[in-house]
Amino acid sequence: MSDVETEPVSADDGHAVDESATRSTDAPVLELNGLEKHFGGITAVDGTSFSVERGTITGLIGPNGAGKSTTFNCITGVHTPDAGSVVFDGTEITGLEPYEIASRGLVRTFQIAREFPEMTVLENMMLAPKQQRGESLWRSVTPIARGAVVDQERELRERAWEMLEFFEIDHLAEEYAGNLSGGQRKLLELARALLTDPEMLLLDEPMAGVNPSLEKKLLEHIHELQEQGYTFLLVEHDMNVIMNHCEHVIVMHQGSVLAEGTAAEIQSNEAVVEAYLGGDV
Repeated sequence: MSDVETEPVSADDGHAVDESATRSTDAPVLELNGLEKHFGGITAVDGTSFSVERGTITGLIGPNGAGKSTTFNCITGVHTPDAGSVVFDGTEITGLEPYEIASRGLVRTFQIAREFPEMTVLENMMLAPKQQRGESLWRSVTPIARGAVVDQERELRERAWEMLEFFEIDHLAEEYAGNLSGGQRKLLELARALLTDPEMLLLDEPMAGVNPSLEKKLLEHIHELQEQGYTFLLVEHDMNVIMNHCEHVIVMHQGSVLAEGTAAEIQSNEAVVEAYLGGDV
């Protein structure tokens, strides 16, 4: 098989497309080039550049204040970078709104799960899929269009149940999300993110507040999803998780990339050891 696949051209999203454009399946799915972000006189991200290969689980680590969360926020549109670029799947997404970035297949979760506590788990799931016909007022009141709305909702409900079963929380479908444990909320957030049909997931502290049994289950699911072709970039303070589950590790320090490589290479890197033991943690 050729390493280059020609994508079918579609103008459905309203963006101009170069019909001669091709995308290499070997190219990184995410590329950061000289990213900078300043808050007043503070430089949070200082010329950060790195890439994430397709189908990998990549870890982003660093001492507190290293710029990891700000980098995540610049990638996902929460912050607009002051300089540099973010390229996802061959297209620059620098400065786009979070919903625009998510619609392109780059989706994030948060350190503190952001579920709707007074809605059930299943209701939370049903909010996630994109381009739901029922969101259109005229479709919800026009008889012919309503039939399509009902059909789509039935299909989405089935997908939501399948995802809940995959994460083994289908027994909680009718439970209010606010009653879930921290680990269960992380499972719900990841399940909900997958209903948006992402290509890549950015996980912010996915193991924070998760008990050991649920952590094991969550990691197993992440690896299963990787086998299905998903790409992951995760910020995580648990070094056992990073060193045992990431093929590639990127270390940030004082807003810049200090080192990157395999887990073994990072563990033996003297500059990384100094950054962690030099009083910044």
